[in-house]
Amino acid sequence: MTQSLSPAVPGAEHHTAAVAGTEIHYVTAGTSGEPVLLVHGFPETWWAFHKLLPLLATEHRVIAVDLPGVGDSAADDSDFGSMLAARALHELIAQLGWGPVHLTGQDIAGNTVFRVAATYPDDVLSLTAIETGLSGFGWERFADVAHGGAWHVGALATPGIAEFVFTGRFREYAARLWYPHLTLVPGAVTDTDLDEFTRTYERPDGWRGIHGLYASALSEGDDIKALAESNSLRVPVLAVGAMSHPSTAETMRRAVSTDVTVVHLDSVGHHPALEAPEALASALEAFIAGVGSSKSAPGST
Repeated sequence: MTQSLSPAVPGAEHHTAAVAGTEIHYVTAGTSGEPVLLVHGFPETWWAFHKLLPLLATEHRVIAVDLPGVGDSAADDSDFGSMLAARALHELIAQLGWGPVHLTGQDIAGNTVFRVAATYPDDVLSLTAIETGLSGFGWERFADVAHGGAWHVGALATPGIAEFVFTGRFREYAARLWYPHLTLVPGAVTDTDLDEFTRTYERPDGWRGIHGLYASALSEGDDIKALAESNSLRVPVLAVGAMSHPSTAETMRRAVSTDVTVVHLDSVGHHPALEAPEALASALEAFIAGVGSSKSAPGST
């Protein structure tokens, strides 16, 4: 267990692991039950799940990671694309000895968790996609500002631009522009949340991980489509939509040949783990229970 600069979360322990040629930070909670691995998006770290962790930990062992190059993970010279991130998660699961896991990813983590599930199928019991898309299945439209896309995609994907634009301004950007437009539950994102996200994004080289994920997302559409077409993903899928519903469900139904369970969190914005942790926990628990029931049913494999 390692010391942490983050605010304390009841029952949570902090760790680091050397994986995929870099070092990542992760948090664990819970002592029994099938493991759940939580993977954050932007502009987040593991802290995005700090409300969800205690809820899931009553029945599960839970791991929340800082993606490579993000949060308190090492900001070294690695190529922080989704391929490295997927390999890092695979190696972390092996080190922990907790696999296979119920894998959950949101936002820009979509390609990463899809890669894990498709490339390392023995690591994964189920896949949950929250408010996310996949390259090759329409994600690229978010970079097309002429047709409703978002300017931050190009900024984050271009070397050096995020540091130039956001250094010294991240907290103001998150507080005044990002969260007010992308959350619907009043008060869901607190000053403590903003302070914690700011702490790591404002560290030296704190944008390397996010840059790598966005840059790779704009170039790996053919690769993700090839993984999907190989039918290598063979686990149940949960698609959780909120502000962007039904986009996540439509994407996953196109990308997988397995069953897709759809949950819509009404009146919730783009950050369900912060805005509606109880509802999200209930959806995950019900889905996981269903996965377990299907595996134990007569004739199941």
